[in-house]
This record gives sequence, C-alpha cells and structure tokens, in this order.
Amino acid sequence: MPRSTSCWTVTERAARNWCSPRRASGIADLDIVVDGRERYPYRFSTQQVNVEKRSLPCGDYGLILDERLVAAVERKSLGDLVTSLTNGTLRYALGELAALPRAAVVVEDRYSEIFKLDRMRPADVADGLAELQVRWSEVPIVFCENRQLAEEWTYRYLAAARQWADTERDALPRIVPAADSETSGAPAAPEPSTAEVRAWAMNQGLPVSDRGRLRPEVWQAWRDAHQ
Repeated sequence: MPRSTSCWTVTERAARNWCSPRRASGIADLDIVVDGRERYPYRFSTQQVNVEKRSLPCGDYGLILDERLVAAVERKSLGDLVTSLTNGTLRYALGELAALPRAAVVVEDRYSEIFKLDRMRPADVADGLAELQVRWSEVPIVFCENRQLAEEWTYRYLAAARQWADTERDALPRIVPAADSETSGAPAAPEPSTAEVRAWAMNQGLPVSDRGRLRPEVWQAWRDAHQ
C-alpha cells in the first residue's frame, strides 16, 4: 500500500539523504581537532581541512560540533597497538571510545604483520584483539597498509561522520562534552580476557601455558600491576 511522504521517519529521511550523489569526502573546510598529546599528528595537507589542536577526552582526532564530540579516531602504530593490548590500556581506550556516537581505531600497518611478531606470540595478540572487538564491536579496529593510507582513512571517516551528524539529529543527545573526560559516560572496562592476561604475562616473563586456564597467581599479578 503506498505511503504518504508525511509518514517517512527521521531514519528514512536520513537514508534518502545518504543516497544522494553528494560524497562525504566532498565536505569543504572540514574541521578536525587533533589531540594536543599527538607528537607526530596527521596534517591532512592534501584535503580541505582546518586543523585545530586541543585536548580531547578520548581519541587522537575528533569531530566537534557545538562543543560536543561527535566522532573520534584513535591512531596506532603496530608497536603501540601491541603494547597497549598487553598492558591493558587498549581496553580502557575502547571503553571510552564506545561512549561516543561514532569512533574507530586505525592501525598504520597490515593485519598480517601481527603474525610476524617475534617478541610476542602472534596468536595471543590476534586472540586479544578479536576478544576486544567482540566486547566493543561498535568501535572497529581498522588496519591500513601504512601511515599515509591511515591518514586518508581517518579523513574520510570523520568527513562521513560529519555528514551523518548533519542528517541524523536523533543521535545528538548521545554526544558527550568535548572538554570533560570525567563526564564522558564511558562504560567501565570489564575484567580482561584470558588472551590479554596471557599476552601480558608472557611479556613480563611469567611462566604461563600457551592454552587453557591461567593460574590464579597470574591473574592476581595482573590485577596488582593494574591497580
């Protein structure tokens, strides 16, 4: 039965807008905020971007509208990704990013490089990342081939987020204040997975098995180290 155009929902209107020929990357003068702690930030020199440095509650690159953080991208080199996985900080970062309407982690390397690691068991790293993605599936971990492509991906993701924010106004109440990390509403990070603790223990030189349950003293050592 044909429907009157007055019956279109907000989501349906947004879907029609997304089907238009206008590309997200075609937004002129996109404003991207770079976290002040970024030592070697992306410059987006080939794009029409206004870059501003300021403190972000989470992520390294953000999109702010009306002083509210709409979307954020956390940048990781492969080494930083592995380190943050084994020391537990990646769990907390994903928990904070999950409180935003749109967020992602971009890695400046190939996924295949994980299986070439020599200081860590590649399987432990891959298992740990997989378990984190199951817990926070709303925050994708995207592997790009190199830093240049990671920068390109970050730009296009934030541009698409800007277009989404312009069309999907119902999501705005979920946006957290940009300058107050203590009120971000991020969910508390749960207990680490077995793969995370095993990778951490092996990195610390503690004797652990390759598979199966971990001894209680290994779990306690992890908790003591992350008080």
